[in-house]
Amino acid sequence: MTTLVLDGGLATQLERLGADLADELWSARLLLEEPELIRRAHADFFAAGADVATTAGYQATLPGFARRGLDSAEAERLIRLAVELAGQARDEAGRGLVAASVGPYGAYLANGAEYTGDYDLDEDGLYTWHLPRWEILASAGADLLACETIPSYAEARALVRLLAGTPGVKAWVSFSCRDGEHLNDGTPIREAAALFGGNPQVVAVGANCTAPRHIPGLIACLSGGLPVVVYPNSGETWDAGLRGWRGLAEPVEFGQAAKEWERAGASLIGGCCRTTPEHIRQIRAHLS
Repeated sequence: MTTLVLDGGLATQLERLGADLADELWSARLLLEEPELIRRAHADFFAAGADVATTAGYQATLPGFARRGLDSAEAERLIRLAVELAGQARDEAGRGLVAASVGPYGAYLANGAEYTGDYDLDEDGLYTWHLPRWEILASAGADLLACETIPSYAEARALVRLLAGTPGVKAWVSFSCRDGEHLNDGTPIREAAALFGGNPQVVAVGANCTAPRHIPGLIACLSGGLPVVVYPNSGETWDAGLRGWRGLAEPVEFGQAAKEWERAGASLIGGCCRTTPEHIRQIRAHLS
């Protein structure tokens, strides 16, 4: 199977382009205020060698926009706009795929719950919460859905039900993980991935927004099943006291690690938070 290179941290690139994302809507705020900047960020990743653009829809939700005072029609327009902007960049590049981001319930909560899986909704509640946005994205024109940063088994089960209700939709499912074996809620990733085994709608299962050091173990847990997708963060950590990032993940080192992930069995590889077009350029160089 040919390895696909995913893009990197969209919000990170938007900040490098001058955007202020200090808002509970995060990058989705720019769908309202500076959509052209989103298209430009996607274009930067395609220019760096990415095969896939993941949309600015991680925190673009109907209740999130309603909290900002938008009606349902305007919220739906913005959710579709995220897909359109990635499509424009793809068309300008003359190649590639568009993956519509389906962020977790924790992203809407904006309290870090995507890193714990500590939710106030059960599986039924999560299914009901996701359904309206899912139905919009299923018809928005993306090549597939990127169900990403999923921290809990209950949310994974809700995604199984959402997929069953839209049989024409393809997706990858990517978990946020606490170590090399477990989701952030403690569920073994092998158990969560088994929910999607044999599902023809699921093109890959894996991990994102997870420290790079955990990726080899996670790939080993997933080997022998569906294709594996990995796009970890840069490895830096946020220092709340200093209000800044500590540590440094060099793009060349990230590219070298990506080659090892490919050898271990991953076939969709990119970056998440704090990874830039240069990280993606190095992934492309090392995988080529």
